[in-house]
Parts: sequence; C-alpha cells; structure tokens
Amino acid sequence: MSNFVASWEIPSSDGVHMVQFEHGTTSGKRVICVDGKEIYKVDWMFKLVGDEYFTVGSAKCQLIINSRMPFIYEYSLKVNGKSLKKFREQQSKILKSWTTNLNGTNVRIILEKNTLDVWVNGKVIKTENEFSEDGSKTHFQILSHDACIKTTSSGKRKVGLFQKLYIDNNEIPEATE
Repeated sequence: MSNFVASWEIPSSDGVHMVQFEHGTTSGKRVICVDGKEIYKVDWMFKLVGDEYFTVGSAKCQLIINSRMPFIYEYSLKVNGKSLKKFREQQSKILKSWTTNLNGTNVRIILEKNTLDVWVNGKVIKTENEFSEDGSKTHFQILSHDACIKTTSSGKRKVGLFQKLYIDNNEIPEATE
C-alpha cells in the first residue's frame, strides 16, 4: 500500500496529469508516480531532503523536499522553472478545455490558443479552419460527432478573444479545473 505524502495536478495540452510522491522519512525512500504509474523509486537514501527532477509530457518538473523541523517535511513542485501556482496561471492563459460524455465515453477537448492545436483525450486531431466577419470557426470530428470551436473578439483589447465549443450544435460548458 502506498503512503503518498503529497500530490499535485499539472494541466497540460494533453490533459491534467496527477503527480504523487511517497517519502520514507526514516529510510529516505522516494517514489514518484505520474498518472498512477511509478516513474522513479529509490528504497533507501541517507539524505532525507533535496530535489528530484523528472518530466511530465514535455514539462520539466522539480520536486523539492525541505525540512521545517526535525521529522517534519515540506514538499513543493516547480514546473518549467515556475512554482506550480504560476505554471497553472500561465496554462490557464494558453489552454481552453471542455469535458463531456459522448456515446458513453468521457471526452476531454483542449484548445491550445498559442498554436491553435485541438487535443482530444490527449491526442492532437486534424481540424479545418474557417474565417468569418465575427471571428473564426475550427471544425473537427469527435466519435462521429460534428464539433466546432467558435472564436470571437470581446471587442476589448485587454479582454481578448472568447472561445466556445459546440458539439452537434449544442454548446459545451468550459471545464472548471
């Protein structure tokens, strides 16, 4: 049975990844799991604090282990050199995501705003773009359903663009995480 002492969710173009960390505070044991799969394990280490480096997709992660008092440890995560909080803020600016259920299958759709790539359940899919007077439309198929991301201007420079996803002409609400 695993005894995780810390866990984090990392948003990415290919979905949200769960990082979990197990730390043996007497043996120095360190186990890092990403999306339920063990990616790093050391059963014994003399040094109980320090950093571990690993990747999640294309993101470079640094897990930091500090001691606040004897036998009390603090764990933090940096992603691409930024605190997880700053990284999430950055990702929320460049990713727009939706989740829905189609034909009994949970589907996660992500628009990567800086590249205009559309990801469905972790894979980039082929799209067709169409421009109109009020913005643009990105058309694609998901499990034999017609999907379209409509992008329109807010009319305000500081606000930017709005994106809405429609599947079979029904608007899908934006994911909250």
